Amino acid sequence: MLGDVLHTLACPHCGADLAGEDTGLRCAAGHTFDIARQGYVNLLTGNGPTGTADTAAMVAARVDFLGAGHYDRLGDALAAACADAPPGTLVDVGAGTGHHLAHVLDALPDRCGLALDISKYALRRAARAHPRMGAAVCDAWRPLPVREGVAARVLNVFAPRNPPELHRVLHPDGALIVAAPAPGHLGELVPALDLLRVDTDKQERIDAKLASWFTVRDRQTLTYPMTLDHAAIATVVAMGPSAWHTDPQRLRTRLAALANPQVVTASITVSAYDPVRRLPNP
Repeated sequence: MLGDVLHTLACPHCGADLAGEDTGLRCAAGHTFDIARQGYVNLLTGNGPTGTADTAAMVAARVDFLGAGHYDRLGDALAAACADAPPGTLVDVGAGTGHHLAHVLDALPDRCGLALDISKYALRRAARAHPRMGAAVCDAWRPLPVREGVAARVLNVFAPRNPPELHRVLHPDGALIVAAPAPGHLGELVPALDLLRVDTDKQERIDAKLASWFTVRDRQTLTYPMTLDHAAIATVVAMGPSAWHTDPQRLRTRLAALANPQVVTASITVSAYDPVRRLPNP
């Protein structure tokens, strides 16, 4: 699986190209990286902040919820945004289990994808999520282990954004596709379960952070109802940021007071950004 995207990877120590060996990758300078038995390669250097990574429980919840098809409309929107991409790899930064990237690859049979994430638990899934997908552990806040300009599309779904690096790896004719929760996302659950709220100015803050590197090309907000039973509601809470801040017993008590099933609104903004043309360094 890594073979299809090996040409997109770069050594995280020196930036050189990587070549495949029997059980790992190696650059010309002699830096080596083992390939895990699950199929992903660890390109995280030093002591990465793995405390921010998805836990095994969060990954299991994400597999269950996404596998039930609740976010398939998002996958369709991502695939449509990638349909006219220039030649190159589809790179998902903060890919998690690789579910969304796999959905895109299913729709685009001539493409290959690279899933990047800091969670080894997530990448164990991503490495096997699609036959045309490779997976690598890295930190989104550090230089990405990806060669310059090789990404036809960079996907960023509910994930951290490092604008200079996203710009560097993107093809000049490519686009950055960002999916972020809108203020109404899971709106019925936020007060009922005391979940984290989406700021009303979240999209404006994303645009402002990207503004030196990207300009908005297109934007749509997907808003639709999901009918979720209590198990699915517990799962959607467990897979997201509220999982870090919710007391399990209190959640169970609040959840028991909800209708079963409960209609819950999904509201996700999908934005396409063009890279700003930058003059080469003198």
